[in-house]
Amino acid sequence: MRNVLFILLCLPFGLLAQQPTSSELSRWEKQADNTTIIRDKMGIPHIYGKSDADAVFGLLYAQCEDDFARVEMNYIEKLGRLAEVQGESKLYDDLLIRLVIDAEAAQRDYAKAPAWLKKLCVAFADGINYYLYKNPQVKPALLTRFEPWFPMLWTDGSIGAITTADITLKELASFYGDASPLVAANSEPHRDITVNQTFEPFEEPLPTGSNGFAIAPAKSASGKAMLYINPHVSFYFRPEVHMVSEEGLNAYGAVTWGQFFIYQGFNEYAGWMHTSCYVDAADSYIEQVEKRPYGYAYRYEGKLRPVKTKPITIRYKTAAGSAEKIITAYFTHHGPIMAKRNNQLLSMKADNRLLEGVIQCWQRTKVKGLKDFTKTLDLKGNLSNSTVYADREGNIAYWHGNRIPKRDPAIDWTKPVDGTTKATEWKGYHSINETVHMVNPSNGWLQHCNSTAFQIAGSNSPDPTRFPAYMAPDGDNFRGVNAVRVLSNLDKLDMDALIKAGYDPRLAAFEELIPELVKAFDAQLKPADTLYAWLAGPIAVLRNWNYQVDTASIATTMAVEWGQRLLPAIMRAGPQDGKPLDLVQKTRAYISGTPQREMLQALYLTLQDLQQRYGKWQLAWGNINRFQRISPAIDLQFDDSKTSFPVAFASGTWGMLPSYNSRVFPGTRKRYGVHGNSFICAVEFGEKVRAKALLAGGQSGDPASPHFSDQVEAYSKGQFREVLFYKEDVERNAERSYKPGRR
Repeated sequence: MRNVLFILLCLPFGLLAQQPTSSELSRWEKQADNTTIIRDKMGIPHIYGKSDADAVFGLLYAQCEDDFARVEMNYIEKLGRLAEVQGESKLYDDLLIRLVIDAEAAQRDYAKAPAWLKKLCVAFADGINYYLYKNPQVKPALLTRFEPWFPMLWTDGSIGAITTADITLKELASFYGDASPLVAANSEPHRDITVNQTFEPFEEPLPTGSNGFAIAPAKSASGKAMLYINPHVSFYFRPEVHMVSEEGLNAYGAVTWGQFFIYQGFNEYAGWMHTSCYVDAADSYIEQVEKRPYGYAYRYEGKLRPVKTKPITIRYKTAAGSAEKIITAYFTHHGPIMAKRNNQLLSMKADNRLLEGVIQCWQRTKVKGLKDFTKTLDLKGNLSNSTVYADREGNIAYWHGNRIPKRDPAIDWTKPVDGTTKATEWKGYHSINETVHMVNPSNGWLQHCNSTAFQIAGSNSPDPTRFPAYMAPDGDNFRGVNAVRVLSNLDKLDMDALIKAGYDPRLAAFEELIPELVKAFDAQLKPADTLYAWLAGPIAVLRNWNYQVDTASIATTMAVEWGQRLLPAIMRAGPQDGKPLDLVQKTRAYISGTPQREMLQALYLTLQDLQQRYGKWQLAWGNINRFQRISPAIDLQFDDSKTSFPVAFASGTWGMLPSYNSRVFPGTRKRYGVHGNSFICAVEFGEKVRAKALLAGGQSGDPASPHFSDQVEAYSKGQFREVLFYKEDVERNAERSYKPGRR
């Protein structure tokens, strides 16, 4: 017996399942009695509870049924425990989380939360723990017990909820990987706080973000306001759900795995769509640190303050079992010291979690109009996103960011600032009325595609001279260019026309790049040139292209592959000032400053590459650009030998509104989508709300479920289905109805 106990004590704590108490079991069973889950014919869960807490309980139970692995992994990440599952390579990912998300502060926020919110948090944990109790065959990777304070770790639903100003994970790892990171910080006096940015070899990032459109009654065929919801995230990052309670909750939309509020969606009165933006909500500070007999100190306002230290123990998986590393973290009053750049120490100040954020996320699901919605914005809890809004009273609106610190506008906040002076301190937060926003513009539409806030309503947009630069530093992108053009040319849209607008096939970037390529060919090459023979045919195809994506288009294949080869040079074009990317300006700077023959050479290399990979360059886009779902793995798996579907979408980098980022993977020749269009929904408000939606792949993460891939083909073709919002419609299309834990 003594040996058994010793073995149990040596096991990682997370692998020891905690059995529920009799009072917990009684509470769970009561909530299950109060909750009904109706799965419709697409497997989408419609959760009905007597109370809001019952609906939360049922929602989390249903999420675990659909994909417990993704629910668990999101909290493993937010707890800073990835390395315990994935090994030492994630050690500094965990350190980053531990530095910017304080679990003890999250527990304190839970303790002081209002009673109604605590009930929801308890229901969140109960729903997951009840699922694990009722499904002992499910083996968690790490977390066998979920706690009510976990939602305070992740207080909005954004895929990019963590911000670190301009400090990279690579810099963090380099800094804390040094045995004595602070020692060499002051080898010479601090004189100039200018940081010279250096650029590393380019790797194309995923074009993260989203599209949101709002259409006013004047532009609607029905005379009712409409909202278009189109988040661009990693595939299967959010499922589609419906939550209803007898306490006034009736919300439909996309929920991030493991969260208890609908992040992007609508109720019978209003709808909300969040889009990423570059509002400056975090800053890095250059700190002057000195070694003193008592430890480290930093200068502030001419005096020394002690650098605070905190030992952080990170466990990580090894081939032999597990190990741990203790890292001493350093803090100033600004926040954690996170990097050493040009021999200058950088700390970071940011709000990466807030009690008000959870409150705001829940309260907006129950708003009854613009006044209610504005009150939720007053909480300033949305840390990383803008909002596009529409309601049944006919209002449309847009807010660029939400929680924006006040700062001295004379300082360049795009770079690390002097941490030794109070001049660089935040001075509270801007009121919502002070932020870039627009309500009911005269043109009758609003759009945001992660581009400049000063084109949200075309020529009717806000005036940039009225706002400090840090409030909306966003550059333009080709999705934004395309959205403004599409919406400017439309009138009296019905829902199908709105969906069609959201699927506009034009690649606006190539409307600028391809004519320059053709011009270069005509100016630089003669029939006697060797390069002419290689390029004459492809140029003829591109010369006659309409710049629209099509599965049968050879020009699309060449353009996208050529464009990817140009991207490093495009990204280096124009001023390297550390400001948010303006891809439109960079593309134009590249065109004006690039020798024509360089563009031709890039096309030649592209054709050579296609020839080598596929045996020819004449490849229809749909032959190599595919959508496939064959594995439940979080790290997506693909196989050329298995069924896949052609997709007439391309990356949003090139201006494709329904952004679809596809790549070739080890062992594949075809490109497979991993990111972009996910949950897409068009909503029309009126006496009764009507909506159409589409979800990437399917609702379930279980390959044995019919709902694992039942939306794959519809997704690949952009074929939407009617949303079931009213209970009579849900019941008429029900696949099954049950209580959580009882089949």
